[in-house]
Amino acid sequence: MPLPSAPAPGRTDPAVLRNFCIIAHIDHGKSTLADRMLQLTGVVDERSARAQYLDRMDIERERGITIKSQAVRMPWTVPEGNEQGTEPGTYVLNMIDTPGHVDFTYEVSRSLEACEAAVLLVDAAQGIEAQTLANLYLALGADLHIIPVLNKIDLPSANPEKYAEELAHIIGCDPAEVLRVSAKTGEGVSAVLNEIVKQTPAPVGDADAPPRALIFDSVYDTYRGVVTYVRVMDGKLSHRDRIKMMSTGAVHEMLEVGVISPEPVKAGDLGVGEVGYLITGVKDVRQSRVGDTVTSQHHGAEQALGGYQHPNPMVYSGLYPIDGDEYPDLRDALERLQLNDASLAFEPETSGALGFGFRCGFLGLLHMEITRDRLEREFDLDLISTAPNVVYEVEMEDGTVHTVTNPSEYPEGKIAEVREPVVRATILSPSDFIGTIMELCQTKRGSLLGMEYLSADRVELRYTLPMGEIVFDFFDQLKSRTKGYASLDYERSGQQAADLVKVDILLQGEPVDAFSAIVHRDAAYSYGVMLAGKLKELIPRQQFEVPIQAAIGARVIARENIRAMRKDVLAKCYGGDITRKRKLLEKQKEGKKRMKMVGRVEVPQEAFIAALSTSPAGEKSGKK
Repeated sequence: MPLPSAPAPGRTDPAVLRNFCIIAHIDHGKSTLADRMLQLTGVVDERSARAQYLDRMDIERERGITIKSQAVRMPWTVPEGNEQGTEPGTYVLNMIDTPGHVDFTYEVSRSLEACEAAVLLVDAAQGIEAQTLANLYLALGADLHIIPVLNKIDLPSANPEKYAEELAHIIGCDPAEVLRVSAKTGEGVSAVLNEIVKQTPAPVGDADAPPRALIFDSVYDTYRGVVTYVRVMDGKLSHRDRIKMMSTGAVHEMLEVGVISPEPVKAGDLGVGEVGYLITGVKDVRQSRVGDTVTSQHHGAEQALGGYQHPNPMVYSGLYPIDGDEYPDLRDALERLQLNDASLAFEPETSGALGFGFRCGFLGLLHMEITRDRLEREFDLDLISTAPNVVYEVEMEDGTVHTVTNPSEYPEGKIAEVREPVVRATILSPSDFIGTIMELCQTKRGSLLGMEYLSADRVELRYTLPMGEIVFDFFDQLKSRTKGYASLDYERSGQQAADLVKVDILLQGEPVDAFSAIVHRDAAYSYGVMLAGKLKELIPRQQFEVPIQAAIGARVIARENIRAMRKDVLAKCYGGDITRKRKLLEKQKEGKKRMKMVGRVEVPQEAFIAALSTSPAGEKSGKK
């Protein structure tokens, strides 16, 4: 079959448009399937083809994970007499490849709003996992048609019959309707494209109504300003039109409009159901918000589109430039990154130890790690990030309530109750590991909500767990205890009261706010001992003795001493009267005592970086 030519940019009849996305758990092959589709439809030639073509960022290619959703327009000609019984003809497919990690669920939910169908991809060797279910429920909530596909059928360990039944049971279809493909070899991919054309509903909208387009993503280009990605719902958007952002009322002229195929291609206009990009020359990143509705300035729409529910940050961490002069650069970088990543929240804060910086809110630890990595790579910044913590509510005995996003905000005085955020966690695992998972969840203060067998050897456990316990090493321990077979998904589920305390670290009696933490009372001692021991190794010896103390309020729970550097004052004394030696030692002792009163403990930058290092291996997911 000859390859179709690239789709002509411009308004396309909605009847031949098909908008779909690919959703799956991490490492189930979304990006590889997207590669095969790009090659089969001819929009990427053999010379420029590369693995994970749509993963554009260096950090995505290094880690082998998708972080940003990518939209691409492809032509597909359905031949006559095809096995699927699809109507022959040339169609235009708009595909969005989405991330799989739980921290980037918000990216997925935004992409779903631009589609009519979702290809649900499942690994034929691993079966359904936690994020598979989470993304499936997101797609069903967005009222999308689901096309079930089993990938990796070429693997020796693949068991397509077993997992097709499991998938059919969850979706409510016949196992024979589950498509079987190998994205690696290309087997069955053309059948999937035919099924997408057959099963995906054509977009519906009023072509004669005032234009309305939903912004589902934006990026900042150094030379062209803000590039806005939209899905047109009604009417059309044309080159040189004057458009209005409905939430801010800002008016701009469209300098360029086009489609991604897979590189930007200019077009005259975008019609109903089309997915494309707009460039207005805007440099202010706040004027092109994700979820906003674009309409025309004159005779525009009166009713805005639904937009998106803004995500609440799960984890907070402070980001500080190592060089204080880079503070304005960090602010600009965060604003530009927020345009590209709408789930990032930040506000200025100061620390006595680290200077000026920002308190940033993230959806999880991987999100935090990737954000810091992107700031350092894309904007050439050197940063320190403080230990991550969640948001607590502290109620005082007089009835006042304090919201604590940072241990330094923890109030002094008599506390009636401390409330911490909890999550509803779903763990999918082979049934052999039920005992070890239950033991782990109990040590993390979890309570079992229910357990269900998906098949004879796969089980789903539902737990309520404190968010603070998941933040650090829960995922690591879950993977190591289940030999890597268990998968985890979680969502916010309110608050609960808990016995939490603030542990302060004191250097020579002075608290260092950057090292403070809010922990459960049972874990306070081990945290204090661990950090005091770590700091003893990291802080260099001073001219005077330095005590490192961990304290809850006025009560010291752990202590380490950094011994003073001492000059050998007795080197010149040969024999003679002992009182001479004692006099020299007493003189030195007095000097040390005076120095201790006026001296300040110098904590090197390396000590902060090492003590506050946050790189839990468990959140670094594998290849998709």
